[in-house]
Parts: sequence; C-alpha cells; structure tokens
Amino acid sequence: MNKNILIAFLLILVSLVWAGSFIVVERATKQIDPIDLGFLRFLVATPLMLLLVVLLKKPLKLPKKELPWLIALGLTGVTLLYLFQFIGIHYTNAPTASVLINTNVIFIAILSSLFLHEELTRKRIAGIALSFIGVFAIMFSDLSKQEVTFDNLFFIGGVLMLLSALCWALYSLVGKRLLRTYDEFVITTYAFGLGTLFYLPFVIFHIGPVLQQTSLDGWLAVLYLALTCSLFGYLGWYYGLKHTDASKAAVFLNFIPLFTILMSFFLGTNLSWFFLLGAGLIIYGVYLTQRT
Repeated sequence: MNKNILIAFLLILVSLVWAGSFIVVERATKQIDPIDLGFLRFLVATPLMLLLVVLLKKPLKLPKKELPWLIALGLTGVTLLYLFQFIGIHYTNAPTASVLINTNVIFIAILSSLFLHEELTRKRIAGIALSFIGVFAIMFSDLSKQEVTFDNLFFIGGVLMLLSALCWALYSLVGKRLLRTYDEFVITTYAFGLGTLFYLPFVIFHIGPVLQQTSLDGWLAVLYLALTCSLFGYLGWYYGLKHTDASKAAVFLNFIPLFTILMSFFLGTNLSWFFLLGAGLIIYGVYLTQRT
C-alpha cells in the first residue's frame, strides 16, 4: 500500500512538473525564439541523459536495422514534437496548449485501431467524439479576448498543438515497438540525441548569438525544461510505468491540463466559460478513452 502511494505521489509530481513547463515556455518565448528554446532544452538534456546511461552501464549499441525506427523516434519525440509545441504555446497560451496536447491519448486510440487493430468500443468512440467537440470549442475561445472568436495566429497555434499531440502518439507507438526489445533509458537517449541533431538545420545559422544573448531568466527556463521536465519527468514516468499498469499510470496525465489551468488562474489568467467547457469535454473524453 505504501509503495502504491509513493508511485502515485511520484506520478502526480511528474504531472505537476510537466504542467509547469507550459507556463515556463509561454513566458520564456517572449524573449527566446520558440525554436531556439526547444533546441537549448535538448542541448542541455541530451549529454546529461547520455552520462546517466553510461553511469548505469546500459548497453548503448543497437543493431543497424533499428536505425529507421530510431530516426522516427527522434523526429516525432523531440524535433517535430517540440517545434510544433513551443511555437503552438507561443501563439496560444499555457492553459489552451496543455489541454490540446492531452489529445495525444485520442490520437493513440485512433492510430492503434488503424495500425494495431485494437478495438474501438462505443465508449472510446464517445470519448473521441467528446474530445474533438472540446477541441473545436478551445480553438475558438482565445482567452485574451474572453469571448468566442476567430484569430488566425491563435488558430494556427491550436493546429500546431494538435500536430504536437499527434507526434507524441506516433512516438509512443514507435517507442512501444522498440521497448519490447531494448532498455527504455537507451531508447530515450537515442531519441534525445537524434532529435537534437535534427534540430540543427533550424538553428545552426543563428544559435551562436542566441547562446550569448540569452538572459539569466532564459537560462533558468532552459534548465527547468532540461533538468526537471526532460530528465526527472522522463525517468519518473518510466519508473511509474515499471511499477504500475500503463492504463493506471496514463490516468495521471489528465492532471497536467488541470494543474496548468490552476497555475494560470493563480497567476492572473482569466478563464472563459467556453474554454472551461471545451477543456472539460477534452479531459472527460480522454478519461473515457483510457478507461475502456
């Protein structure tokens, strides 16, 4: 019983840390370009993850046949995921982004049905339908205007967050295949390393001045994202998965948008009723999809 409480506490803490990342990114992208912020996060996190794997004496060498899957892992789990996510947060806001990213569970259910032939029950279909109604509500409820509205950049940001959620779903399915055979820390290290490498074309011509001009607050944001969200978050999440059912662990991800919404509220963000309705539909739809 005590162990179960400890794992539950750890997963809640991971959710809290990941929820805080949306607040940190929203504020940090006011002074650091979202693309540069994503690159700096993994520029710091990747060597630390590699060091951890070496200290744990994990076997880093993998067969060449896995290279295409590892490339897919790096692109979907790091490069494209955070390119879409950080730009999406910049164009929307932390509460909106945290709710929309939670649709990754919906995309996982759809992709699993299409490619893994997992059954879509009536409750799952209802959950998917409710979530997408919620997405529609969220996309037309810019909190800065406190009304149902259409704003081009806000809408684009919402679409980018949905693409980020889709990337996480693809990353999860590819990772599921690799994790049947290989250690999760090694797989994550490859994802971090290749994802950082694929980031280079987006930043290579201007990253030097960015490194010199980033303020102390900017570097504190990078460290929070790299150390707390990437290292602690991933390791805590995998530890929880090892010691409890995946379906039970996944339920804790529903706390992320709730925590972000609460943090934003206490930091002075006004939440419209249309946004709260959409958020509620998405969270409940995700819950239905996970429970069946």
